[in-house]
Amino acid sequence: MPIASTKNWVCKNLTIDLFQPLLVGILNVTPDSFSDGGQFVNTELASKHALKLVQDGAGMIDVGGESTRPGATRISAEEQINRVVPVIEQIRKHSNVPISVDTTLAEVARVAIEAGANVINDVASGTEDEEIFTLASTTGAGLVLMHRRLPPDKDVYSHEYREKSESDNIVADICSWLLTRVDVARSHGVQPEQIALDPGLGFGKSVEQNWQIVHQTEQFVRLGFPVYMGASRKSFIGATYNIDEPKKRDEASVEVAKRMA
Repeated sequence: MPIASTKNWVCKNLTIDLFQPLLVGILNVTPDSFSDGGQFVNTELASKHALKLVQDGAGMIDVGGESTRPGATRISAEEQINRVVPVIEQIRKHSNVPISVDTTLAEVARVAIEAGANVINDVASGTEDEEIFTLASTTGAGLVLMHRRLPPDKDVYSHEYREKSESDNIVADICSWLLTRVDVARSHGVQPEQIALDPGLGFGKSVEQNWQIVHQTEQFVRLGFPVYMGASRKSFIGATYNIDEPKKRDEASVEVAKRMA
């Protein structure tokens, strides 16, 4: 859900107006995502679901072909492309809705952009593949830079951490780290108006740290970039409200989103 102190986000061939929060519909075309894995591996079902999300108010669709849940197995670029490109093409045939591709690999992002995606949503912020920056620069695609403490294959759910984090101020640490990634992106020619920042709810943070991020959203907004945050159904919500089943966390997820808006 992007919110911002800047009011526009330039994403390839369009400029997204952020005078009010933009709701992003998440479309996981994966068999193993934590809340809906396997539901939308069929291209027709996935594209229909995306169009239904738009009908219900989504202003952007985020398509991901690799699960980023804790413990997830990494997927090759070829497999990600096979999963996401047919879906992006189908969505684009029927809608002009902005589309982001959730990937850490420039090879995947490049083909997705050719298929009609406008935004690269990189949960690794270029640390896995710096070519992401060059691609964003040359195509003009929007670029989401996200903070994570651990990659998915080394992570656990937020309520499963046994040791206290070394961070004394997780929000300040995230802000500092994200700005360093902005500097790297800009050194590759990415323009500031293309960039959005995601503090990365989950992704190596404890329950307490996730709530610190939620309650201090304004600190990220003050950095001057659109802020792209996703809390929906995440484990820190389940741990707080004692809801084990991710699909039953929707009402609580809405309440968390209201606190961030």
